[in-house]
Amino acid sequence: MTPLSPQNVVRHELIGLEAEVVRSSHLGYVGIRGVVADETRGMLTLRYGRERKSVPKSGSAFRFTLPDGSRVEVEGRVILGRPEARLRRGRK
Repeated sequence: MTPLSPQNVVRHELIGLEAEVVRSSHLGYVGIRGVVADETRGMLTLRYGRERKSVPKSGSAFRFTLPDGSRVEVEGRVILGRPEARLRRGRK
């Protein structure tokens, strides 16, 4: 698999990346930040210390910080779906 970059982040594993909710149709989610602890078809769970917050992908936009320090903003609708299916699509 190709190295993680801003151009291919949606085709990689998101768990372990730092993330922040930068836009959401529900204003209560905006500003939530932490490390992606889990991902389901429609949700990202962010962990900050002992606290965990689940944020719906649909209607939200996330800013991910990659291991090299670069940041990339991703619309949640782009990462909707089962993580395994998204990763498989990226390998083709």
